[in-house]
Amino acid sequence: MNIKVKRIIIIINLFLILNSVGQIKTNIYCFPGQGSDKRIFDSLKLAPSFSIKIIEYGTPEKDMSLKTFAKFLSAQIDTSQKFILLGVSLGGMICVELSEILHPEKTIIISSAKNRNDLPFRYKFQKAIPFYKLFPGSLLLAGAKILQPIVEPDRNKCKNVFKQMLACKSGIYMKRTIGLIINWDRKKNSYKIYQIHGANDHTLPMQGIKEVDYVITKGSHMMTLTRSASVNEILKLILKN
Repeated sequence: MNIKVKRIIIIINLFLILNSVGQIKTNIYCFPGQGSDKRIFDSLKLAPSFSIKIIEYGTPEKDMSLKTFAKFLSAQIDTSQKFILLGVSLGGMICVELSEILHPEKTIIISSAKNRNDLPFRYKFQKAIPFYKLFPGSLLLAGAKILQPIVEPDRNKCKNVFKQMLACKSGIYMKRTIGLIINWDRKKNSYKIYQIHGANDHTLPMQGIKEVDYVITKGSHMMTLTRSASVNEILKLILKN
């Protein structure tokens, strides 16, 4: 290889390095579900141009609304850079509220609801008759641990992870986040929401949801982990546009 060719290769390599250094990544802020945490996103495989940021919840204040809780969490988001919101279940509902406030590049929800019209009847009627308030948080949490594998048997593909995530929750957190969902008052959306849902979701059944963008045929409420390959393929389609 002569000196001229070597110089050309060096120049090309320097150009590629400088170009990658100067490239600004788009932050994707990820919001886990009620019974999960950052581990629900462990199987996400996104292009290098995106940087994943996980939102930490803490415990909502008593009688806090979903919109107010979303505003509180918005302090973790850097709006000076391009960003996208991605949420699972409760996290998706929070993203919906934030999309109205922060105007992200895109809002993507998985196994979630665009507004309260997508919620099943057992959530809707409790806004008028809040039976959940009759039970202590510890009992609601214990019930979630018992019902999760029964209602969503697909979760057994990642059984230990789901058990560990739910075990990290407190009774107070569980009761207050149930309240966030039951009292959610959003009836329509002003911005485009990209919705990915599973045909076998028994927690938020697809039959009650209108205009789903992407359906995963065998996907359950837990499909972010249990059907991660399918979820990743759809995310690639949404993010490349």
